[in-house]
Amino acid sequence: MVLVTGASSGIGASIIEKFAKNNYNCVINYNTNYEEALKLKERLEKEYKIKCLIIKADVSNDDEVKNMFDKTINEFNRIDTIVNNAAIALDTLFELKTKRDFMRTLEVNLYGTFNVSRVFGTYMYNQKHGNIINISSTNGIDTYYEFSMDYDASKAGVINLTHNLSNKFAPYIRVNCVCPGWVKTPMNKELDESFIKEEENKILLNRFAEPNEIANLVYFLSTEEASYINDSIIRIDGGKKC
Repeated sequence: MVLVTGASSGIGASIIEKFAKNNYNCVINYNTNYEEALKLKERLEKEYKIKCLIIKADVSNDDEVKNMFDKTINEFNRIDTIVNNAAIALDTLFELKTKRDFMRTLEVNLYGTFNVSRVFGTYMYNQKHGNIINISSTNGIDTYYEFSMDYDASKAGVINLTHNLSNKFAPYIRVNCVCPGWVKTPMNKELDESFIKEEENKILLNRFAEPNEIANLVYFLSTEEASYINDSIIRIDGGKKC
């Protein structure tokens, strides 16, 4: 079974649907969007004849993550894969960034990844089986935006965290990190059209990714076909023009 954090919409929803298509029971984690999570649960259970559990939890909150773990194990008595996808972006002009917003971004994107990995990873380590797949971003590697510097820093931290978790949980858990570039999520569709065109022109394939293209990679990393891929940082961005 698989847990995907931040799974009610966008990349997270595509990831969990990919697992459902392959007969995985699923935990759909959400924090604010209950209606979307419920719709997704009902659709996946109907279409793929699997079982979905929806659990509200702020991944940066220790008690809520422990509660999510307890509910997951009580329901399924096992965990095979966790995908740390939950993230926020509080983009503003540099001059308007506040400590509160900066720290909140780090809490969710970086500490949240650590928090879920620690709780669920310890269980998987004891069962001597499991996968952790962290969702970072090319923003954490070499794609920088002044208005997103707190987000960029958090995603760079996720990459570093991946290396440490790989060492901590070896040899029983493979830990990998997927770094998408621009993706056609509902949030990004609201960007200014001229900005979208400018960013597409920087990509060798001249387009943003579809969410399912990210999901395909994430699912592959969880399978036996990827059994020797570990501690890897994999960018998926259509190619960056020189």
